[in-house]
Amino acid sequence: MHSRALILAASAAVLLVISGTRVPIAAQQGAAKPPDMLAIQVMLDRARFSPGEIDGKGGPNTTRAIEAYERAKGRTAAEGVAALDGPVTMPYTITADDAAGPFDAIPEDMMEKAALKRLSFASLLEALGERFHASPNLLKRLNPSAQFTAGETIEVPNVLAPPEPTSGAGVSITVTKGTSALTLTDATGAVIYHAPVTTGSQHDPLPIGEWTVTAIVRNPTFNYNPDLFWDADPAHAKAKLPPGPNGPVGVVWIDISKPHYGIHGTPEPATVGHTSSHGCVRLTNWDVTAVAALIGKGAKVTFRE
Repeated sequence: MHSRALILAASAAVLLVISGTRVPIAAQQGAAKPPDMLAIQVMLDRARFSPGEIDGKGGPNTTRAIEAYERAKGRTAAEGVAALDGPVTMPYTITADDAAGPFDAIPEDMMEKAALKRLSFASLLEALGERFHASPNLLKRLNPSAQFTAGETIEVPNVLAPPEPTSGAGVSITVTKGTSALTLTDATGAVIYHAPVTTGSQHDPLPIGEWTVTAIVRNPTFNYNPDLFWDADPAHAKAKLPPGPNGPVGVVWIDISKPHYGIHGTPEPATVGHTSSHGCVRLTNWDVTAVAALIGKGAKVTFRE
């Protein structure tokens, strides 16, 4: 089935997986009901074809992930949902450590950020969203009565843990500006990871060409240089910003041979694939964590139109 037709129709035999229960999809007025969007997004995430932030609604990131999945796997996303191993959502009990944080209000101003000891999550809901690759609003919709406190059991998307670090031998990175996507391929050319990205703007265009990975830095500090930002406050000075998931480059910085450019995380997962950046390639924190685990220093990096 054509990927764009997926939203309109799917096989009546598809089994939709919801909260641990497999439920047959019934036909309505002679046509089969398509798979639930949350099920599609979770399936894509588990297959390492990330839709970005899971919101249960879909959009361009999900559509591109479906197309990439179907090209690589040779089957429809509806068939992928039918073969999904495990439920779409699962119960999770919030621990005391989860609730303890630390959580801090994060200022907008870069100089104020530089004065902090850390750039941590602002709330438990934000932290849970990152852990389960979900928008905070989706978690609220799944748990309309939840207070999100220690000891409470909530429903969350059933996503996979990040892959274990590998040598990354033979794995290369391709970032395609036109589709706002990053793809990892192995030595045989097979796709092993696909994720939405934000690339440069007209002020800071993506540097088209071939580069290499020179370093992979986890939990990075950020060396802020206002001279490299066209929209920087003229009163700003160079500063070192502390690490944390709400830092400008998130939880991972993948340095490349192009000076001042890299592939990194973001404190705003909902913006990935939808807004421009200052030239670098930005992914959700969970996607860049997975990418960092699957590549190695010296990996080939291609930026293309």
